[in-house]
Amino acid sequence: MKVLLLENVQGLGKKGEIVEVKDGYGQNFLIAKGKAQRATNEVINKYKANQRKAEEIAALEMAEMQQMKKTIESLTLTLHKKVGANDTLFGSITKEEIALALQEHKVNLDKKHIEIPQAIKHIGNFEVQVKLGQGINATLKLEIEPQKDK
Repeated sequence: MKVLLLENVQGLGKKGEIVEVKDGYGQNFLIAKGKAQRATNEVINKYKANQRKAEEIAALEMAEMQQMKKTIESLTLTLHKKVGANDTLFGSITKEEIALALQEHKVNLDKKHIEIPQAIKHIGNFEVQVKLGQGINATLKLEIEPQKDK
């Protein structure tokens, strides 16, 4: 019996492979546990169509991330904060503040994608890493300036 593996099966094959197994093993174990499907032409064609669709979606997401990387790297975010003695900030710059400032530039990111190498507690220029996923990282330039009193 030929089956299409729906997940990796140790000693048999990887997800998406079509393998030949004994009828009892295929029917009573692999198919019963949802690890495989009987390899009919219809099932194989449907699986290949789903794979193509998934690859297209992945390519679109990759292009979107590359575009977001270009946008982020072309920006210099300027944040105005209250400053004490020696140009030291009251508090520090948080990931959430950076994410909110990015939203003003039409870049929607969750704060968990932003990595601040060390706490930003004084005015100046800094670089922050933004991990977009799938190995794509962007470097965001931050400019921290003192808040002007009104």
